[in-house]
Amino acid sequence: MNILVINLGATSTKVAYHSGGAPVVESNIRLDSLRLRDFPTVAAQYGYRYDTLIGFLNENNIDPKNLDAIVTRGGHTEPVTGGVYRITEKMLEQSASQKYGFNPADLGLRIAYEMGAEFGGEAFTVDPPATCEFETYAFYSGMPEIRRVSAFHALNQRAVGKQYARDHGKRYEDICLVVAHMGGGVSVAAHKYGRLTDANNAIVGDGPFSTDRTGGLPVGQLIDMCYSGRYNHREMYDKINGVGGLMGYLGESDIQDITGRALEGDKRCAEVLGAMCYQIAKEIGAYAAVLKGEAEAIILTGDMAFSDYLTDEITRYVSFLAPVARYPGEFEMVALADGAKSALEGAVEIRTL
Repeated sequence: MNILVINLGATSTKVAYHSGGAPVVESNIRLDSLRLRDFPTVAAQYGYRYDTLIGFLNENNIDPKNLDAIVTRGGHTEPVTGGVYRITEKMLEQSASQKYGFNPADLGLRIAYEMGAEFGGEAFTVDPPATCEFETYAFYSGMPEIRRVSAFHALNQRAVGKQYARDHGKRYEDICLVVAHMGGGVSVAAHKYGRLTDANNAIVGDGPFSTDRTGGLPVGQLIDMCYSGRYNHREMYDKINGVGGLMGYLGESDIQDITGRALEGDKRCAEVLGAMCYQIAKEIGAYAAVLKGEAEAIILTGDMAFSDYLTDEITRYVSFLAPVARYPGEFEMVALADGAKSALEGAVEIRTL
């Protein structure tokens, strides 16, 4: 069983080739930043991205005609229940419409589909960002015209939850967890017996601020800014996702550099990092309440979970709620490979839009 796993990011593409149920070769393809600037939109990068993946296969003597499946981190479509999905024309149409959002992962859908069509393998995505398993109350915003949406790190959230369960000899479907994914955005989710029943919108919504996103904001002041005449629509979105959070306060978003400065005595860096940890802890507390105190663990994951400085600070706030477990980095590539393998073996249902 041969599976190609791809995960497209803003400036790189993670790729892995699995054979016989195990990874054979993996790479993080760094893309030419100058080349990327030449493209007017993310969608226009398709050919360049596709060619880099074909280059990876050629360099590693992998015949694409021998691939049983190509699996990718999903893009943006109508809300779906989590699971393994076959990539279809309908999914591609919804993704390309950009009605539900758009980022490089949407190109992954098209690349996997086109590779499958050209070389004969299945094309899958697993627990896409559109995964929505919210309970009824979670959709309420307080304003009838605005319905809360599910937009968070569903793939890594569930992958980490399942890994925690395996590590403790339990079934993911039998436990409750609070998981905080801390990366470019911070998403905190309630995991209730195998379902992701609530989470903050980590893209342009609510929750804690992060490296370059503002998270939730005081609504009245935000409205005043929008109508101040100082910013257009695009500029306001950029302030929320791109130049907010640590970038807005400190002018940079590199966690290692900022924590290093804080440890060396930079009081401003220490204060801003402390505020971010404070907000993450508050969000964790909210989702522990949603689970009515039944969370058996609080899990810290994502790239920021590599930092002792940050995880120790958050743990001091929340350890009274439940034991804190640390799973730094992301488990997305493994989750994608496992999902595709299970689908090919018939162990899970293959869903379609």
